[in-house]
Amino acid sequence: MDSTALPLDQVLDGDCLQVMEQLPPESIDLIFADPPYNLQLRQDLWRPNLTRVDGVSDAWDQFKGFAEYDAFTAAWLTACRRVLKPTGTLWVIGTYHNIYRVGYILQNLDYWILNNVVWIKTNPMPNFRGVRFTNAHESLIWAQKERGQRYTFNHRAMKALNDGLQMRSDWYLPLCSGRERLRVNGVKVHSTQKPLALLYRILLASSNPGDVVLDPFFGTGTTGEAARRLGRHWIGIESDARYSELARERIAAADAPPPAEVLQIHNPRREPRLPFGVLLESGLLKPGQELYFGRESAVSAVVLADGQLEYDQQRGSIHQIARLIQPGPCNGWTLWYYHDPLSGQRQPIDHLRKQLQETLYSPLEEEV
Repeated sequence: MDSTALPLDQVLDGDCLQVMEQLPPESIDLIFADPPYNLQLRQDLWRPNLTRVDGVSDAWDQFKGFAEYDAFTAAWLTACRRVLKPTGTLWVIGTYHNIYRVGYILQNLDYWILNNVVWIKTNPMPNFRGVRFTNAHESLIWAQKERGQRYTFNHRAMKALNDGLQMRSDWYLPLCSGRERLRVNGVKVHSTQKPLALLYRILLASSNPGDVVLDPFFGTGTTGEAARRLGRHWIGIESDARYSELARERIAAADAPPPAEVLQIHNPRREPRLPFGVLLESGLLKPGQELYFGRESAVSAVVLADGQLEYDQQRGSIHQIARLIQPGPCNGWTLWYYHDPLSGQRQPIDHLRKQLQETLYSPLEEEV
């Protein structure tokens, strides 16, 4: 699908069901949805100092009952399914009021759930009446359109964002507050504005630069601002004209995306694969040379002319022999070391692979 046929980087006014009907099928890479939660509030909430809590009392969160809410949910999830690419994924956020119903309907519509992420609020609003636990989290369902299809997950970016540790499904992030919270004359513009950090993480994890991100409940445009910062295209749908205008102003005032090279995520899995034997063919290693199982280890193996290693009278690939020495999943490229005569030290054979990749896949200089 040619994305130039889409209304990219725009807020589209209107009901999301009607607007999505106008979008081409299978044209969207990622959807983030923050639908009405159907909170079913029946009375005002008051703080101990007798000030009223500014909760969610908006008309867009009012439904006659579960049947009406379920029909609404099924309709917009069906519309999302039509516009998602086969490789596309969908995020939905909610609370205990609605997320279980949303998940049930998602599965009935043949979405495949990938993760349930818990956003743990580091600064939650207290339960002022003291009759329940403080609601300190919201849930996000991440689902793909077609089970088994390839989808985007930038695992290494998430790991880097988390100081080198694998990102877990419990995300500790603060509520949208302070300067980030949009206000007009001191009054909050939107009762459920999401923090930019949350959308930044979602888009970085599950989309790539240039992808098209759709938000069918755009509100004040947090998804659009996060997309702009990360070099993604976005489409927002919003039925409230006041929200739409404020979202346009907000995104227009946001910083322009950085250069493309800053946005690219390094993923070794996307690099061209080279067999170990190519190191022999190129002369970077030689038959009969010793490789060492670690920088300081006395354990070694001999490189054979066909690219296999010989260790303890057994032959196999760099990965197979590594598993003989260290049972379990092994990456021989990082475990085997060679003696580098220039530095006088052992280096991982992966250094040689990277050298060769740069040589083989760098653009040729034009001959003079």
